[in-house]
Amino acid sequence: MSGQETGPVRRGLRPWRYGDSGRSPLDRLPRAGDPDALRRQHLLRLRGRSVAWIPPLLVLITILQVDWYTGGEFRTVSWIVLVPGIAAAICGVWGTAVFAVLGVATYALADHAWPRQYQTGLPDFILVGVGGVLAVLACVVRVRGERRMLHMRDVAETTRRTLLRPLPPGWGGLDHAAVYLAADAFARVGGDFYDIQPGLHGTRALVGDIQGKGLGAVEAAAALLGTFREAGYHEPELATVAARLETRIHRHGLHLAALGAGEDVDRFATAVLLGFPVAEPDIVEVVNFGHEPPLVVGPQGVRSLPPGHGLPLGLGELAHMDGPPPTLRIRLAPGETLLVVTDGVTEARNGDGVFYPLKSLVREGVRADPQLTEPDRLVAFVRDGTLRHGGGHLADDTTIFAVRRS
Repeated sequence: MSGQETGPVRRGLRPWRYGDSGRSPLDRLPRAGDPDALRRQHLLRLRGRSVAWIPPLLVLITILQVDWYTGGEFRTVSWIVLVPGIAAAICGVWGTAVFAVLGVATYALADHAWPRQYQTGLPDFILVGVGGVLAVLACVVRVRGERRMLHMRDVAETTRRTLLRPLPPGWGGLDHAAVYLAADAFARVGGDFYDIQPGLHGTRALVGDIQGKGLGAVEAAAALLGTFREAGYHEPELATVAARLETRIHRHGLHLAALGAGEDVDRFATAVLLGFPVAEPDIVEVVNFGHEPPLVVGPQGVRSLPPGHGLPLGLGELAHMDGPPPTLRIRLAPGETLLVVTDGVTEARNGDGVFYPLKSLVREGVRADPQLTEPDRLVAFVRDGTLRHGGGHLADDTTIFAVRRS
């Protein structure tokens, strides 16, 4: 998994790219979708030190200066009530408390410095004091919410890395790159899945998309990936791995039915299962479970693989299929890369409702830059194009996966 981003846009999972030299285009992609609390912390730090106290202090000084130079007929000293409120939005609890106390003390000194007829008196003093107390309470609520949010973010990040595990460079003898963009900016993980599994009989790869969203889709994706990792390692035939995947999603549905899970019982998944036999370095085996056919991207151009005749995982039994879908054997020329995307790419629309023209744009990109056939460059190109086409909006979880033999 050389790339991943959770995005909005990051939306999510940030692309991973492990390489022997430098950073890949995926690493330089902007990271959006981080919680506002994290972005605020970065903005309010200078050389590792917090500068969150500077804005409320500047406001306090400005209020005092305005109050002094506008004369006794127009007093602004009671505006000090704004200072702890500003601190509550960007400072910690103790910082906010300091500004609340400082505001009350400053108000008392500044007000008593004027002749009695110009003093604002007790009502505004009470206003500043109560405002400081309320600001501290609001800051306590804000800090607790941010801590809870950051904890949930860590949980989501752990779930993501468990489901979509990082893949080292050259894993299974393959050059690979991938990016995952979650439609939900804060979920960071959804129903799209992919993995590469080296095994006793060659390396296998799996890319898929679970029908639906939410935790039910995540559970189904986890079930399929677990089976793929075991069957992909042990089974000699790719068709057997495909059959194991079909059986697994059926068993997953039976388990959910026994739990009374309702609509999650009938989930299905489109997927592309790839096999790279050890003895045939120019051959890739493909089993397509109702997924968008992969593109073969090479220096000589771009072509689509045959669509295959498989139904999505989970629907084979309903169609009374006898065994898994047929295994296609495709010959790849040196330098050709397989590109597999989920419907977050193919169904991305612009403002006029036009779908993203993946194949034609990739063809034009390769014609302009032959190095685009490299997996990391190809994934970055498609990712940028998809986000640009959709105006930065993702209607569905999106996975872009590129792989070729090292």
